[in-house]
Amino acid sequence: MPTEAFSTDRRSLILGAGAAGAAAVAAATGVFAGARPALAAAPKQGPMKPTVYRFTLGDFEVVTVQDGTVPMENPAGTFGVNQTPEAVSELAAANFLPADKLINGYTPTLVNTGSEVVLFDTGTGAARLPAAGNLAERLAAAGYSPESVDVVVLTHMHGDHIGGLMADGKPVFPNARYVTGATEYDFWSAPDRLTGPTEGGAKLVQANVVPLAEKTTFVKGGDSVVSGITAVEAFGHSPGHMIYNLESGGRRLVLTADTANHFVLSMQRPDWHVRFDMDKEKGVAARKAVLGMIAADQVPFVGYHMPFPSVGYLEPMGEGYRFVPVAYQLDL
Repeated sequence: MPTEAFSTDRRSLILGAGAAGAAAVAAATGVFAGARPALAAAPKQGPMKPTVYRFTLGDFEVVTVQDGTVPMENPAGTFGVNQTPEAVSELAAANFLPADKLINGYTPTLVNTGSEVVLFDTGTGAARLPAAGNLAERLAAAGYSPESVDVVVLTHMHGDHIGGLMADGKPVFPNARYVTGATEYDFWSAPDRLTGPTEGGAKLVQANVVPLAEKTTFVKGGDSVVSGITAVEAFGHSPGHMIYNLESGGRRLVLTADTANHFVLSMQRPDWHVRFDMDKEKGVAARKAVLGMIAADQVPFVGYHMPFPSVGYLEPMGEGYRFVPVAYQLDL
């Protein structure tokens, strides 16, 4: 090979290798000739999580709406209060949960039957803003307004379920009629509840529920709210705590309200006492009956305090049940 040709080819090879190396460095660093280096000037936006979940159940449209979430310290002070703190911590750790804190969510459910819009529970109201008390805003994101609600059903009368009934002394759902359990209302509206351990809850009932009594239908187990929605007694968490069975187009869904308040600590150990259950043993009996029915019938359910979207199934597991979050089952 002539020397001149060799020199030219070697020079081209060296120059080409240098260019390839520069391109590789530019690709690795993101810096190209004439390009301005990225400055990462966009601010971080923080966590973003869904707060509305809409699906169909036969001819019904169902929407779960997260009113909000509130962190809580010391899970053993609320769940498993008849157990050792160590037992509660061990169960939490076995399920990849911290032993010293949890997050409690509140999830009202809206059902559009095609002829009526029925809202189950109303969240915490302004008392817990901004962490919770966001129902009206999030209903709007789902395509509904407080004015569009025809029926408000109260599963029971704890503050995180009736807190959103009123705002500034006026009904939040101005066009609605109301439905609640007769046993629950009779307990909380009695004058002697205004003293002692029930004082705080009874005062809220007097402010938010009693003014609506003339527009309220009081039901018992087996009564119908509207066609396809039936009340079921599940007393224990409160004296007249109710759950609701929904059926439409051959599909079924159970709204379990506060039968179980945690997807692990109440589900996997239904016999553990819960601080918020007003009658601990009745709460256990209701949990075992309702969770057993859901698991045996293999039907989906909505739990007010389950992780959002608060819809799932139950699989028998040991002495309790494993919560299986919904995937695409309700889309088929």
